[in-house]
Amino acid sequence: MIHRIQLTLSFLFIGLLALSAQEVDTTNFQTFDYEDEGQIYVMQQYFLVFLKRGDSKSETEEEAQKIQAAHLEYLGGLYEKGYICMNGPFGDDGEIRGATVYRVSSAEEALNLASNDPAVKAGRLKVEVHPWWLARGTGVR
Repeated sequence: MIHRIQLTLSFLFIGLLALSAQEVDTTNFQTFDYEDEGQIYVMQQYFLVFLKRGDSKSETEEEAQKIQAAHLEYLGGLYEKGYICMNGPFGDDGEIRGATVYRVSSAEEALNLASNDPAVKAGRLKVEVHPWWLARGTGVR
């Protein structure tokens, strides 16, 4: 039941995020031009953070719900500030619980932001950061 509630809250959260995007200055981000069949794309480096199952499972159901609510609020705040451009849970019950795409200038910045997530601090989630190149305008803002 909690898993269903968490997924429902997560999907509602993602829908709300899509309604309130904010642009950030991308001039400090790593980019390069890529040409394909006469079309020039500006490739930009993003950071993909996998949210993995953490080691902590000792909290009560009520505590887990509070941590989940704080987790969603934290990510929503980062989205509002323009640090996150895409975010959500995975649909299976695997080791990787979800993913977040950070629009920041370094892996260290992405790791710092992801590590301050209340669910990470509580040990319910762990993070894994990977640089990811994507052409601007082809999937994320």
